[in-house]
Amino acid sequence: MEQIEFCKGGGCTAKLGPDILDRVLSRLPAQKKDPDLLVGFDTNDDAAVYRVSGDRAIVQTLDFFPPMVDDPYLFGQIAAANAMSDIWAMGGRPVTALNIVCFPQSWDLNILGRIMQGGAEKVAEAGASLCGGHSINDNDVKYGLSVTGLIDPAHVLTNVGARAGDRLLLTKPLGTGIVCTAGRVKAADPASMDEAVRSMTTLNKYAAEVLSRYEVHACTDVTGFSLLGHLSEMLGMKRRTSGFSDAADGSADQPVSSPLGAVIHTSAVPHFRRVRTFVEEDFFITANGQRNRNHLGDLVEFQNTAFWQQELLFDPQTSGGLLAAVPNEIADEVLTEIKKLGLPCSLIGEVTDKVDHILVTD
Repeated sequence: MEQIEFCKGGGCTAKLGPDILDRVLSRLPAQKKDPDLLVGFDTNDDAAVYRVSGDRAIVQTLDFFPPMVDDPYLFGQIAAANAMSDIWAMGGRPVTALNIVCFPQSWDLNILGRIMQGGAEKVAEAGASLCGGHSINDNDVKYGLSVTGLIDPAHVLTNVGARAGDRLLLTKPLGTGIVCTAGRVKAADPASMDEAVRSMTTLNKYAAEVLSRYEVHACTDVTGFSLLGHLSEMLGMKRRTSGFSDAADGSADQPVSSPLGAVIHTSAVPHFRRVRTFVEEDFFITANGQRNRNHLGDLVEFQNTAFWQQELLFDPQTSGGLLAAVPNEIADEVLTEIKKLGLPCSLIGEVTDKVDHILVTD
């Protein structure tokens, strides 16, 4: 009987590196501007937003990847939770989803059934409808969703708009890439894997519902480009154009300047309990973590920061938490409300006016 190797290393650690994507996307031809395209790919945001009427827009995203855990059912849950997360990061709610499946047809189809069962249950938990999908015969397993959501055009959250003085709120612990790397070589204890899986299968729906009741200046979900990578986008550390505008004529793609920086306090960053051991003693780090480090270069300054803490902040996350920039005066109240959900969230730092500079300190 053929030996099946289900988990070869996947999740968001399988993403192409940010440098590669930057080079490719920069060579795409300019598109004709559509005033109803409120958010496109030019902002590096989590999903696209297209206005269909005065008070309604659709949010579109897709995400799929290879397994990062051995259990097909849990893999399906994680992949679905990860794909839908982009909708919540934009302030929308998912309404429909389509399966994206790559699977070797010579394998036991019960494995595929368990993957899709896990995904379907998370779609149902989100309150969305699974409407079909597309599958191909492939040498390796990959699974995810194409998701459509709804949103009021006047209440779109983007990954730009943070202001100096905002506090940075993170709704999930970091370290999924490190823990899953240890798990892939059977070096992670069951409790560590359970901790990471519990986080990855938790929908960002619940934290997003709390955030929707407050003023939020910017929001993104933390995935393959790491906390520091996604934070750098939130701070506008590369000159970009904004895909969202509330101008009367609906014009978009106006150049924006975001002369911002941030301070991250490592003592406040939530993480899985054995991450330090996995990095310091076992040296379980990811290749994408190193690509994230190289991509950011000297935009990040570490001050009294241990190597394992640096790796944690560069670690690619799968189905990670939401990172939100909220006004200082309400930050503690928002944190308290999200903590009531039982989520290990934390205020991890603040936005500053120090341009193109992230200081990581204790």
